[in-house]
Amino acid sequence: MTVGDLVVTPWGARFLGRRFPCSIGRGGISHAKREGDGATPVGSHRIVGCLYRADRLARAEVPDWAEPIGPGDLWSDDSRDPDYNHLVTTPHAWSHERLRRADPQYDLVLVTNWNWPEAVPGRGSAIFLHMWRRPRRPTAGCVAFSRADLLWIAQRLQPSSRLVVLG
Repeated sequence: MTVGDLVVTPWGARFLGRRFPCSIGRGGISHAKREGDGATPVGSHRIVGCLYRADRLARAEVPDWAEPIGPGDLWSDDSRDPDYNHLVTTPHAWSHERLRRADPQYDLVLVTNWNWPEAVPGRGSAIFLHMWRRPRRPTAGCVAFSRADLLWIAQRLQPSSRLVVLG
């Protein structure tokens, strides 16, 4: 591990000498991640993208390399889809997750390289860092933070930084 890694355990996260409360998947931390199991996968995952809601966050609040989420942006979570575990747009015939949500969870999303870019069907999709619904409420497998903490972390991460999940 390096000083610039965001390290997550079942008890919280640490980054640049600070500790943060966070939520992990309802399935806990897993060495054998599968689509739909609700688990957060163990391992070292590079941060490969940053997406944000330009209608909810000012450009100055997000990293320079962040891209706005468009009204038709989706994430494929169907392992039969040729675009499984990739950003897709409407219309999209396969099962997917809408990135432009009514709630604030995806106002800022850091995308990891879990099972990406060459996705193995069924291995799991969309391991993001995003805002939590409320403190410590489990996710579907992502890692979630308070809005203030996620914004602080995102401003200091680099596109090649790593999310290190310890089991």
